Amino acid sequence: MTRHVCYRYILLIILIVLFNSCAGKYFRDAGKPPLPPPKFVLSDWPYEEYWTGIIFNGAKIGFSRFNLSSSTSDPNHFAIVSEAALHIRFLMFDKTVNLKSHDQVAEDLSMESFMYEYDLDGNQLKLKGRKKDNKLEVSIITKGQERQKAIPVKGKLYPTSIIGLYPAMHGLEVGRKYTYKVYDGETQTISTVKQEVLSYEESDFFQGQAYKIKTRFHGQEVTTWMDTKGMPLLEMSLGGIIISELESKSTAMKYLAQAAINKVESLIDFSLIKSSVSIQNPRQTKFLEIAISGTEKSISIPTDERQHCVRNGKEVFCRIVSQRQDNNSSARYEYHGSLKQYFQPSYIIPFNDRRIIETTKKIVTNTKDANQQIRLLVGWIQENIEQKPVDVFTALDVLDGKKAECQGHAFLYTAFARAVGIPTRVVNGIAYAPEYQGFLYHSWAESLVDRHWIAIDPTFGQIPADATHIKFVEGEDISDLLPLVELIGQVKLRIINKDSP
Repeated sequence: MTRHVCYRYILLIILIVLFNSCAGKYFRDAGKPPLPPPKFVLSDWPYEEYWTGIIFNGAKIGFSRFNLSSSTSDPNHFAIVSEAALHIRFLMFDKTVNLKSHDQVAEDLSMESFMYEYDLDGNQLKLKGRKKDNKLEVSIITKGQERQKAIPVKGKLYPTSIIGLYPAMHGLEVGRKYTYKVYDGETQTISTVKQEVLSYEESDFFQGQAYKIKTRFHGQEVTTWMDTKGMPLLEMSLGGIIISELESKSTAMKYLAQAAINKVESLIDFSLIKSSVSIQNPRQTKFLEIAISGTEKSISIPTDERQHCVRNGKEVFCRIVSQRQDNNSSARYEYHGSLKQYFQPSYIIPFNDRRIIETTKKIVTNTKDANQQIRLLVGWIQENIEQKPVDVFTALDVLDGKKAECQGHAFLYTAFARAVGIPTRVVNGIAYAPEYQGFLYHSWAESLVDRHWIAIDPTFGQIPADATHIKFVEGEDISDLLPLVELIGQVKLRIINKDSP
């Protein structure tokens, strides 16, 4: 059984598609659409509620519910309640995700206030806030801590829960295009949504006729077939990998009782980057040359003294070494930039928290040498944090629960290292998994010692990390992972040369 698969990236795609809510012979032109084009107002919306089943990579993984009602306190405002329950069988573990959102919107769907609750494997995160003048005021609550955040906003802002309502309010007319800004609770960012009404179709997958609508958000495209009453009959993303379809409330609720039957390892199947050349001892690999394709529209793969990458057409050629080479060229990679960002606590890396500080002091005792401190911190995580596919929001979730997957290990190590004054950052990319003969998405850290960044993998207990670790992006915020969303299921990799015992 592998110990290092990180599935936070795939879950990010599912969450984005879920709350934003096969071409060919199964869809046909339905003739001329109705005139005038359907158009609705919130005070007279044609439905109040619907339920959907969610299918990922051929396996049913959960359901969602959407409800629209008038506000009890103000007839000119409306409440949108969305909730979802997901159950995924992963590496013989049961993973559960529960999401709830409550948005207050004006008659034009613009945001007034919101409250979101997320529960991932028993770890909770709450967001609440409101749009006030030209800013969005947000409170982030986790592990008893509350952090305030103010985000500047120009013009109207909408919650993601209205994405399915926007075309029906402004006109279901073939050819119409819409662009607007939304606040996304999953990534805690303000992002742009683009929608286009493409055609009017009928299908074997639903009854009657529907408008085909393409929505682009966070680099993902979701195709929705919406009937003349604005009801989403069917949604697809990633070429049919994620499907959402209408179903009755009783069918949706029945799923919870039957969830244990989902034993398909669909997350690994979807995210695995296969390699034709196997690496027998990846954790001992000190040198790797590879060519990567499928990244040109999403990210620019970083280059540093450990990982040197050059683009040639559609491929990026990378040469990775497990540690800094002792030659004159390493001097040009000495880091002289600002360290301020690595000494500002956040709700994800609260290294100024009393529990983090006290635990760190016990681990390093009176040791002052940075290299020795790193070894002690990694060793403590190896001995005290159980390696399980459990998702977390913060380093404190890991410290309290004593279990996590690779991203959680990186969070906790980063908090420990910053607490003792070692500049450290979380990095995300891929690493080779011999159990699956390919690369899987993974998180680790980099610490600055003597002006050089060293790759540290607390999950594997590696100082430095082996050469199969290929960095794609840096950063601990969920928004830092967004460039990876478009990569999953698209990246291809070939090994050119390797040094593996």
